Formats: sequence, structure tokens, C-alpha cells
Amino acid sequence: MRAVGFDDAPFAHRASGQVRVFGAVCAGTRFEGLVAGSVRRDGWNATREIVRLLEGGKFLPQLHIVLIDGIAFGGFNVVDLAALAARLGKPCVAVMRRPPRLPLLEAALRRLPSPERRLARISRAGPIHSVPPFVFQVQGAGVEETAEALRRLTDRGNVPEALRLAHLIGAAVVHGESGRRA
Repeated sequence: MRAVGFDDAPFAHRASGQVRVFGAVCAGTRFEGLVAGSVRRDGWNATREIVRLLEGGKFLPQLHIVLIDGIAFGGFNVVDLAALAARLGKPCVAVMRRPPRLPLLEAALRRLPSPERRLARISRAGPIHSVPPFVFQVQGAGVEETAEALRRLTDRGNVPEALRLAHLIGAAVVHGESGRRA
């Protein structure tokens, strides 16, 4: 099974501008390739950037599933998971380390422009599923088949290898070395 896992690189939370995004392509748990781009912090281009990085490239025809670390990049640049799955023709999954604290998330979104639009994108991503050890939202596939795919794509722990690698690569590009938490 081939997957791409997208994560944003570390960024200064008080700064505006661009945030690097990396997509690690894996066959099972074996690293096979990388795509890189950027999104605007708290912007609106995350979905468009993932599409740009995959459409017309060599990896998209090989992929079985697209994984995203959370539902947003660069703060609250929320991915439209339903639109992404429809455009790419692949199941798209927002994987979370733990269930989000929705009241805190909503309060944070209300401090940004167009909070209702951002909340609508999160809602359109579908219900948040917890199938231990995974927490995720999915578009384009069923819950059980997604949980099985996540199990197959995870070497150890509860983070699929493609997401773990994207996280490590982003940290190394920004800080010169990867961090401990991946």
C-alpha cells in the first residue's frame, strides 16, 4: 500500500507568512519519495497546495491513500478534506494524535477572519473516529478500511510512517535536525 503523509514544518506562531509543508511517500513503511511546498499561515490555500504537489506528478497514480497530520497546516489553514478526496480520487484522512478539544478549537478559530468558513471545512471533513490507537476523519473510504490501512502503514506507535517521516523532515529543514517527538 502506498501512502503520502503531509505535515507542516515548525513555524513561529506569532509570525505571518509562509509555512513549509512536506509530503513523505511510503510503500508500506518504506520511504520512497518526497514532495515539498508551502502554505500561508492561517490562510486558505492548504487544499490547493496539496493538489498542486500531487496532480500531474509521478506519485499520485501510485498512491492508495493521502494522510494529513491534523486537519490544518500553518495554524488554521484548514484542509477541505471532502474537496481534496474528490479532486484526487483517493481516500483522504486527517490523522490526530488525540481527540481534539472542540470548544478550545472553536474559541481559537473565532479569533481569525472567517471563523464560520473554517468551522464548516472542519465539519465537512466528517465525524471524528476513534479506532484505537488511531483518531481520524476520513473522506473517500469507510471507517474500518481506513483503520486497517493506518495499521498497515504504521511501523510502531500510533502514527503512520509517512506522517512520522514528514514531521521529522520538516523539523530537520527548519531546525537543522529532527526533534524527539514524531
